[in-house]
Amino acid sequence: MIQISKERDDTIAAQHGEFVRLPAELWCLHGALGAASDWREIGFALAKKGMATRSVDLWRFLQCESVPMPEFAKRLNAEAQGELTRGMRKILCGYSMGGRLALHALLDGGPWEAAVIISANPGLRDPSDAAARRASDTVWATQALTMSWPEFLQKWNTQPILGGAIRSEREDRMLMQRRREIARSFVDWSLGNQQPLWDKLSEIKIPVLWVAGENDEKFLNIAKETVSLSDQFSLAIAPSASHRVPWENGEWLVERIAEFTA
Repeated sequence: MIQISKERDDTIAAQHGEFVRLPAELWCLHGALGAASDWREIGFALAKKGMATRSVDLWRFLQCESVPMPEFAKRLNAEAQGELTRGMRKILCGYSMGGRLALHALLDGGPWEAAVIISANPGLRDPSDAAARRASDTVWATQALTMSWPEFLQKWNTQPILGGAIRSEREDRMLMQRRREIARSFVDWSLGNQQPLWDKLSEIKIPVLWVAGENDEKFLNIAKETVSLSDQFSLAIAPSASHRVPWENGEWLVERIAEFTA
């Protein structure tokens, strides 16, 4: 029989006289022009290590209306808090745009016991940089609605920071059904419309693993700066990877997540 320790609520179980961590469930937030299915291989690999994953379809939050990032955070946290725990710890994981959304969720509270932030930017400090980003994202939003879908995806994926497609053509075609929500995300969830979170990061009181690719100089520098802001933050640098760490070095990432959440 498993007895629950009062010291750690339902996160530690005593079995055969020894305390062991109960299984964890990783809630995964995809990036811009991403899909919940992008986490499929990561999920399979983590399952072999005894960790459950839940890939969140971010586009459903934008189906009916605009949802600013702070409001998204409240809705995601309410959804996570309303789920039955089944004895599992909840850990939040976000990549790029999903990482920025995850930061908002962490600052809003929620049931999260830890988090993994991958290739994400807490915000633009310079107002002129924010204005330029808003203008750029407005163009992307318009093109998401007006360009042919294959041409739009090709233009997006061939940006130097991204370096190519990560999913099959069939899955890319299915994503076209979300082009309205994707266009909306370039406005609601634009880095240019995001309030800089740098001064608030120290309010996060749970362990956070910041991940960046060793070849992604910009986001590696961001990650190094963020981990200097709190002793709750730790840095993991993905070898032979740039911005898209989960798909450029997924095996390494799975090992780091497993170690971090053990």
